[in-house]
Amino acid sequence: MSKNQRIALVFGGFVTAVAAAFYPIFVYPLTHKEEYRNVQKVNRSGVNQADIQPVGVKIWSDPFKPADK
Repeated sequence: MSKNQRIALVFGGFVTAVAAAFYPIFVYPLTHKEEYRNVQKVNRSGVNQADIQPVGVKIWSDPFKPADK
């Protein structure tokens, strides 16, 4: 195996490892928004955010909701 092939394999392996690590963090949630919305509805049911939020901090809003224009 030549030196250039070895460098290409190491670099390709690194890129593959980074892509595999980022998929569950970024890509999957962006492609399954409805699933994450439903999970958050269940997790946040019965929680009064104003009671647990520190004074002066904005109350949590849905991160999946499109921004108002």
